[in-house]
Amino acid sequence: MRKILIVGAGQSGLQLALGLQSKGYEVTLMSNRTSDEIRAGKVMSTQCMFHTALQHERDLQLNFWESQAPRIEGLGVSVAAPDSSRAVDWVGRLDGYAQSVDQRVKMAGWMDTFAQRGGQLVIHGAAVSDLDFFSRTYDLVLVSAGKGELVQLFGRDASRSPYDAPQRALAVAYVHGMGPRPEHPEFDAVRCNLVPGVGELFVMPTLTLSGRADILFWEGVPGGPVDAFQGVKDPAEHLSLTLSLMEKFLPWEYARATNVELTDANGTLSGRYAPTVRNPIGRLPGGGAVLGVADVVVANDPITGQGSNSASKCAASYLDSILAHGEAAFDEAWMQQTFDRYWDTAQHVTKWTNAMLGVPPEHVLNLIGAAGQLPAVAHRFANGFNDPADFENFFYDPEKTNAYLAEAGAAARPA
Repeated sequence: MRKILIVGAGQSGLQLALGLQSKGYEVTLMSNRTSDEIRAGKVMSTQCMFHTALQHERDLQLNFWESQAPRIEGLGVSVAAPDSSRAVDWVGRLDGYAQSVDQRVKMAGWMDTFAQRGGQLVIHGAAVSDLDFFSRTYDLVLVSAGKGELVQLFGRDASRSPYDAPQRALAVAYVHGMGPRPEHPEFDAVRCNLVPGVGELFVMPTLTLSGRADILFWEGVPGGPVDAFQGVKDPAEHLSLTLSLMEKFLPWEYARATNVELTDANGTLSGRYAPTVRNPIGRLPGGGAVLGVADVVVANDPITGQGSNSASKCAASYLDSILAHGEAAFDEAWMQQTFDRYWDTAQHVTKWTNAMLGVPPEHVLNLIGAAGQLPAVAHRFANGFNDPADFENFFYDPEKTNAYLAEAGAAARPA
């Protein structure tokens, strides 16, 4: 029986641990918090997961909350005009619904399941010195803890990391009492609101500790008016600031939020980080090597909502690579091949996310605008959140964009 250690109990670490466990591997999982501490702690992310990522959970029968979480059936984009009206406003229907489950609910539940199924759960914040020891006692050590000193084991890949500073200031609030969008009250959608030069506000339905809720998520351009949450420690002040910025820049979303209240005292989060791709192999002082997982090695800004999706896809890819490797040694060549296989998917997420962080070129503005008149364009753009590889076909290159819009326009005209 092969012995595998996974350090970090987030989406990727737990999904991979439970997957390996189900295949008969002897898995040890290290977490710096107990499941009870996770449930009682602060919110950790926004985690809207699209169809492919949700299917990876279903394949492992880990979709414990699917019947409870809101079904997100659309993805809408609005662009604010200078007078705070809507210059663009549309929604595309998703081919397969998305869902968001508060990671305090999911990670705690998965961790309890892993332990109940006989997995060895170690509550300990691992240091590099710990990994030096464990690399000699396990067949494979995987690092999926995306923060702290362990990340420093994995050097930055400058060729794949165009930014060396945070591109957005992030602020999250989980709320009860959000009203529906009057234009489409019959189905739930993620709403992406773009305020040129200022930032973005995302509104998404979720399942949290106290049931159905919505997430208000500001991404502010550093130094701009939405970059205002540093030093705000009081949750009520955080919500008040969130709402006042909505009222100023996005009055149509503020109109839905006049009666909201925080889901709980830990329902806010703020921070920032530089999007970074790192080398996948961490070399230890004692000569051993460890393999980085998910956002340890590919950390994108959350502007495209891909974090949990990428973590799920990475765990699924790594699981396949481990199962296919049989009894052979998990050497550095295998580690690099395993990451490269995941990067085949992840590179599309990184390219798209980094593009969305910049000032959109004219052809992208035309594409987003055209989606308001052409439902087929709205549909394709919305479903790109599930499969970002498709953006290669119609998003980056002005000639491809223009050709696609001409084709979509012709198809929409009556014969």
